[in-house]
Amino acid sequence: MTPHNHAKPGDYADAVLLPGDPLRAKWIAEDFFDNPRQVNAVRNCLGFTGTWKGKPVSVQATGMGQPSLSIYVHELINVYGVQKLIRVGTAGGLNAKVKVRDLIIAQGATTDSNIVRDAFPGYAFAPLADFSLLRDSVARAEKAGHRYHVGNMLSSDLFYHVEPGLEGYGRLPDHGILGVEMEAAALYLLAARFNRQALAICTMSDCLITGEAMSAEDRQSSLKDMIALSLDVATGA
Repeated sequence: MTPHNHAKPGDYADAVLLPGDPLRAKWIAEDFFDNPRQVNAVRNCLGFTGTWKGKPVSVQATGMGQPSLSIYVHELINVYGVQKLIRVGTAGGLNAKVKVRDLIIAQGATTDSNIVRDAFPGYAFAPLADFSLLRDSVARAEKAGHRYHVGNMLSSDLFYHVEPGLEGYGRLPDHGILGVEMEAAALYLLAARFNRQALAICTMSDCLITGEAMSAEDRQSSLKDMIALSLDVATGA
């Protein structure tokens, strides 16, 4: 056990999905898992384990932002021995070719966070996804007919920028950044540090260019597609 997680050894499967929202973790467990059981509730960052298509899998909420995610991922890896970690969440669109409800599969994650910068004095480390998970997710998304984009995601420590709209992102949209979220770069950094497999898959929930946003109904159906894809990738089902 840790100060943030009271799960027992063996409570987590080798593969864990990582939503930020604890209630989304609960929804994933209750709507997708067979025989789900709660394994963690410290600080209401809920964790569950069950099966998907007969294969063991877990989900653990990480809270918002890279500092919070880093605590849970570090402990999942070093205390509980988790091998595969897949972030599932939503992202804001920074590229006109990415439409609301599209999937963004993050090949890499640019960041403004000192969590990455301070770990490599003198270097600009490039946090990348695990290639085998990336390749499998793209193949499955293609087969399922999902609209998806593969490329660079921005993991930002800021949700509210001083500058309005796209102005807060400087030249990043002009250099192919697909969307912005708040966790993937730290996930990829820790996976690289501890030799684990990691991937981030996000649904584009709103567009910072056009102002378009998903309705509540669209958000729910789009997230179902993303979760089912992520579970297949996590378990190899």
